[in-house]
Amino acid sequence: MKKIPLLVLFLSFVLGQAQTQKVVSSDWTSFNQTIAVQTSVKKKFRVIASVKVETTEPKSWAGVWARVDTKNDEDGFFDNMSDRPVKSNEWKSYTVEGTIDANSKSLSFGGLCLYNGKFYFDKFELLIENDKGVFEPLAVLNSSFETPIKDGDIPKWSFGISKDAVVKVKEYKITSDKSSVDGKASLLLEGTGIKPRQEARIGNVEGASPKIGDMISMLEDLKARVERAVKNMSQYEIDYLHDDEANRIGALVMHLAAAEKYYQVFTFENRGFNEEEKKIWQKALDLDQGGRDEFKGHDIQYYLDIYNEVRAKTISELKKRDDAWFVEVQTRYDWTNQYCWFHVMEHQSSHLGQILFLKKRIPPQQKQTLPKEIKK
Repeated sequence: MKKIPLLVLFLSFVLGQAQTQKVVSSDWTSFNQTIAVQTSVKKKFRVIASVKVETTEPKSWAGVWARVDTKNDEDGFFDNMSDRPVKSNEWKSYTVEGTIDANSKSLSFGGLCLYNGKFYFDKFELLIENDKGVFEPLAVLNSSFETPIKDGDIPKWSFGISKDAVVKVKEYKITSDKSSVDGKASLLLEGTGIKPRQEARIGNVEGASPKIGDMISMLEDLKARVERAVKNMSQYEIDYLHDDEANRIGALVMHLAAAEKYYQVFTFENRGFNEEEKKIWQKALDLDQGGRDEFKGHDIQYYLDIYNEVRAKTISELKKRDDAWFVEVQTRYDWTNQYCWFHVMEHQSSHLGQILFLKKRIPPQQKQTLPKEIKK
């Protein structure tokens, strides 16, 4: 009889609390623990937790989540309960079940919540199949949040969705609460001041004709994606230059504003940039060495404020026009006004992809050691 090799399941908790935490703005937040996993065969796991939600907003919800990261960086198991969101204001137990296998590297799990409201979590459990297919419990540190929250930190848990990116969200207050299902305390995440963004909607823009309303909503959707990609980036990140021919991310946002400004004068005034406008916008429009030299040293909000001002002008002017104007032809390029603004839209999409590509490849900022003071 062939001897079956011993199956090994190695687990070790990897905590991120000692890392520097990044504070960002977002309409959702999450917390996690991460374990390293190693097994030669497929095994099921379960993450179980008690959750309740107190909110008056229909879009607000919470969930238990789990993600498996793989050795070859391919997508592994992921479930955040988005198809069965928690909205009940009574304590209930919820389960996420998935699998790990020989290609699995780590398992992260925790809770998340979206938008405004009070989101309570308690009694986390982690169970993984043993060699006989029986689910065995593994220790979850501070599983019922009995160790008090201090200064917004959750003892033994990390913020965000990864041990490598510890993130706090300023819209959420994190405290302990006396309501619980296990022990004397639970975790409370309270979101306030969040304005849920409109998603998956085209058109029906107040004050705009139908086709122009469609265009405004698509332009705004793409601009919102750009903003979400860059708004929490550091000065180092937006100024990082990958090589002598690349562009900084801050300069790319400025380029989007400049291109849109050009199509404003082209479609609304039937002309190109005048000399004064060229002094302001041409370097951002060209994105050559002049742009690399000029667009650096500003925080991301500097560029977003310019982009927002340009967009406000676009929307205001488009609303003054109707669908008949949209199909008029601009003789300089033989393009319709509608096609010109379609080009602005797809131009945003193109550079959004570039921004995301560059953003992922920015190396961690190296700490600089200041020279010691020379004593005289």
